[in-house]
Amino acid sequence: MALRLPFILKKFRSIVSRDFPALIKAFIGINLISAPVTAGNNQKASIIHNGLKRTYNIHIPSSYNKSERIPLVMALHGRGSNGWGMIVLTHKGFNKLAERDGFIMVYPDGIELNWNDGRMDEEANDRAHSENIDDVGFISALIDTLIKDYNIDQKRVYVTGISNGAIMSYRLACELSHKITAIAPVDGNIPAELYPECSPVRPVSVLAINNTDDPLVPFKGGTIYGKFRNINLGKVLSVDESIEFWVNHNQCSSTPVVTVAPDLDPDDGTRVTIKQYLNNIDGTEVILYVVQGGGHTWPSGLQYLPARIIGKTSRDIDANEVIWSFFKKHSR
Repeated sequence: MALRLPFILKKFRSIVSRDFPALIKAFIGINLISAPVTAGNNQKASIIHNGLKRTYNIHIPSSYNKSERIPLVMALHGRGSNGWGMIVLTHKGFNKLAERDGFIMVYPDGIELNWNDGRMDEEANDRAHSENIDDVGFISALIDTLIKDYNIDQKRVYVTGISNGAIMSYRLACELSHKITAIAPVDGNIPAELYPECSPVRPVSVLAINNTDDPLVPFKGGTIYGKFRNINLGKVLSVDESIEFWVNHNQCSSTPVVTVAPDLDPDDGTRVTIKQYLNNIDGTEVILYVVQGGGHTWPSGLQYLPARIIGKTSRDIDANEVIWSFFKKHSR
């Protein structure tokens, strides 16, 4: 058996390199993907927080000038992924937008591929939840570091994320509303355990994108299951309840302006409805993109698993463009 081990390892690498989608490699931590550096300056960096080395990817646009204040966008990965996985999932779309419009893009890494997003996640036993890792403190410290090092405009700090990262975005809006201007969670709702304690000190504009046929994070709320429904990953509110919380907190109109996005790809099996709740006094808003027929996916992002497993990816909207267009409208 020992003599056959090199052959088996060689065969395994061959199969992984040939057949696994790039995102899955990133998700499961197999460091086999590489890609050319896009325009601008891309770095891997770290800070120490609570005695832990916390890492992140950062994209600095080629137009960067430290004498000028610049917006900051953070994108938080889902459970089992990392910052690089988020870059792959979004087809480097945020980096391209950062080059076009001049903002700094950061992709933080959770501890052992997870964020402590406020759920009771006892069955999964991931370190972020079991050790109550201070991810809110990490993101807060990272914002402070980036403000100091890159002259970030404190009035234009934004956070987006998918799944576990989306739920974490909601937690950050609850606990860091004095630092975060707006959030854009994709495929995530407010954790049931966090809801009673969510007391933002300021309004936070919210753009949420939720897919109705998400097989992991239930659109109507309830328990999240992982590993093909074998593990209880905690409970979340419904999409409507999550949106209602922020509509009330931001003192927006309870009656939304409803529009339907053009069906740009009739073959993708999805349609997108947009509900916009406005506060006409201070400009705060809450917007919900309902992707009818979509799965646990990032619109116009990588279809990282077959649709029969993870659901469909809408091609009618580009989540990167939608999110950045929303963010750049909002400043404190």
